[in-house]
Amino acid sequence: MALPLRYAQSVLALFALALAILFYRESDALNYLLRTKSRTPGQITFTPDFSPDIPKRDAIVEAFKHAWLAYERDAMGDDEYHPISQRGSNLTSAGGIGYTVVDSMDTMLIMGLQDEYDRARSWVANTMSLDRDASFNTFETTIRVLGGLLAAHHLSSEDPIFLERAVELADRILPVFDTPSGLPLSMINLRDRRGADDGGNMGLVSTAEASTLQLELKYLSHLTDNDEYWRKAEKVMMVIKDSQIPSGLSPIFMSAENGQFLVSEIRLGSRGDSFYEYLLKQYLQTGGTEFVYREMYEDAMQAIHDNLLRKSLYGNLTYTVELLPDRQPSGQVNWKHSPKQDHLVCFLGGSLLLGATTTGALVHPVSVPPTTRELSAEGRRDWNTGLELIETCLDTYKTKTGLSPEIAYFSVPEEDMGVDWYIKGASSSTREAPPYDARYILRPETIESLFIAFRLTGDVKYRNRGWDIFQAIEKNCRIKTGGYASILDVNDTESRKEDKMETFLMSETLKYLFLLFSDASILPLNEYVFNTEAHPLPIFTPSIRTGFS
Repeated sequence: MALPLRYAQSVLALFALALAILFYRESDALNYLLRTKSRTPGQITFTPDFSPDIPKRDAIVEAFKHAWLAYERDAMGDDEYHPISQRGSNLTSAGGIGYTVVDSMDTMLIMGLQDEYDRARSWVANTMSLDRDASFNTFETTIRVLGGLLAAHHLSSEDPIFLERAVELADRILPVFDTPSGLPLSMINLRDRRGADDGGNMGLVSTAEASTLQLELKYLSHLTDNDEYWRKAEKVMMVIKDSQIPSGLSPIFMSAENGQFLVSEIRLGSRGDSFYEYLLKQYLQTGGTEFVYREMYEDAMQAIHDNLLRKSLYGNLTYTVELLPDRQPSGQVNWKHSPKQDHLVCFLGGSLLLGATTTGALVHPVSVPPTTRELSAEGRRDWNTGLELIETCLDTYKTKTGLSPEIAYFSVPEEDMGVDWYIKGASSSTREAPPYDARYILRPETIESLFIAFRLTGDVKYRNRGWDIFQAIEKNCRIKTGGYASILDVNDTESRKEDKMETFLMSETLKYLFLLFSDASILPLNEYVFNTEAHPLPIFTPSIRTGFS
């Protein structure tokens, strides 16, 4: 008996669909979509669109101007700005060196704020003084001021004033490396050109601070053909590699005297974070020519996966723990896990995505987003973990203000708070002062990871979440008379504010937001590395023997 025509057509259509699914099941495209639950939050079923979102981008430019013009009006040239009292302050009694000015200039250039940039440049050329008889933090001065000068030099078509100031500053800083081990001291007297200990650390050197000077000094060496900058920076990495403990992780303190790690906390937050960040970026900065940094990075990422990653009790969120040393009477050291994650750790999600598509890539360049066949096993692991960590960091923004706390603790079986994460010491009573952990100080790390994730996946979700954070900053941190201030309690919509606008608001937070909503051709990730203060430095091929050669 003949089948009705409509029924026959339906059968044929179903048969064709089955053949199509069978044919494409092993293709990269479908393979990617079948794995989106573990690889990418939300399916990407479209061609990535990197065209600028002009209204949102312009709103971020307006926010930058709201911050900068208030600082310029009330505190031009001062290191720091206090927007509530409308005044500036300096880091030392001997005067400042223009932290806020120099930290902000490359953002002006990227945003096209020519008038604001011209005035800032004039200050650097005519007023800036580094001849200060006081101690400045080596790390902060390098990443903010030296990094800012180098980025401004590059983005201004190599305006010589910025390189002149950068050379002067670096020459004043170099004496910090004159230690028995070659590790830099924490402080530098810029007038005397004399290194000094940080008063509370008794000769100890922070691992992150010692290993987060390299991008800046090596790029300066490349610009000036002065190998001394390079050798000083590289010596630090040699000492760290020679002192590495068997786990592949690095405690947060070292001895400037003998170059050995001290028994101290192991963490990816304060005093540890940018050590891991710069392992990858040093490899990328010189176009993959220094393989030693790739090896150190890959070893460190393996160690992180083996020792520091956990899953939350309720939402299966991936988070990082800290290892705390517990010395026994016998002298043996045991390590305790602390389920504490700083906001600073939120750089790691984006960093892992960048590493997965470079050191973990089997082909270059990878697709956007990368397919499973384009990544090694380690690359796929790091890609998945990076996406998961970004989701965890975004989850910490689910507060009453829409902003993330400085520190989050995660529930563990021994201390189950009935939620995935919580703010330790927080009280529901508004009469009690909020704990330090509850504050939001305009931090950029999650936004940095959103920017990288959008560039590498094309998923508009990351733009949307970045816009949510920006709106929360506008609502809770904006000061009507100008500038932005930290809030003391992210779970209080009427939170008191701290009278301080961190310099990284204009250097990092607003810059990464601007780039998130800009065309992807602006500062492409295969041509630039961003220092830990978001100052973009171009990738280059070194002209000297490198990589511990």
